Amino acid sequence: MVRMDLLPFLGEIAPGVVVLVLVAAFAAGWIDAVVGGGGLLQLPALLLVPGITPVEALATNKTASVFGTTTSAVTWYRRVKPDLRTALPMAGIAFVGSYGGANLAALLPSSVFKPVIVVALVVVAVVTVARPALGSVVALRHEGSSRHHIIAGALGVAIGFYDGLIGPGTGTFLIMTLIAALGYDFLQASAKAKIVNVATNAGALLFFIPQGHVLWVLGLAMGAANTLGAWLGSRTAVARGNRFIRIAFLVVVAALMIKVGHDVWVENVEPLFAP
Repeated sequence: MVRMDLLPFLGEIAPGVVVLVLVAAFAAGWIDAVVGGGGLLQLPALLLVPGITPVEALATNKTASVFGTTTSAVTWYRRVKPDLRTALPMAGIAFVGSYGGANLAALLPSSVFKPVIVVALVVVAVVTVARPALGSVVALRHEGSSRHHIIAGALGVAIGFYDGLIGPGTGTFLIMTLIAALGYDFLQASAKAKIVNVATNAGALLFFIPQGHVLWVLGLAMGAANTLGAWLGSRTAVARGNRFIRIAFLVVVAALMIKVGHDVWVENVEPLFAP
């Protein structure tokens, strides 16, 4: 289902806005392929498009992202060979969680959840800085046991739900939880996170597409840019290894904290001081 009333409008978007959105999609693909968090750039850029609604922006963002995450997942799999016995079941459960989150996205404002996200990001940053050895080597927990898969499934459904509901930072949360909860290093966690992230994007689109929320012309153009960025980013990350990914991870977490923290301030704190 395509919003026909928006097709003429999309052709009238200022060239500068189109260029900005495509550049953001390329950069988001690169960031997502390395450590996740590309939505930090891509989603706000989409919201600059005149007349676009938040749900349309979220749906179009998922359309672009599914191309990039698929590209990076294939590249990571070929080069790192992650264990699919954990990644695929986790992806399947995350798909269901994302579909549920997308259903709720049309009903609840993201501001309800943003303060929780800020706290989670602060914890992630503190733990990563305080424990420099975290994610440097593989030290699997509960390997081969049902508990390993139960934990992976719980992480998948929770983060999948978050991705369908809001989105930015999903890849970052996936990597950190796979390291902290299951003992993977940054390289293996990143490879599995890309596979799961494909599923979370697809789960959200399963809801958004029939509802007609996707702006296809814009989404497919961004998808091409996102794919190119993802291809370059995944090759860079695999070639540079754990240390590079860890540094990039901290940079993205810091940027997410600033962005989401600013949103919380503007939406909840600043009005208290208004005259």
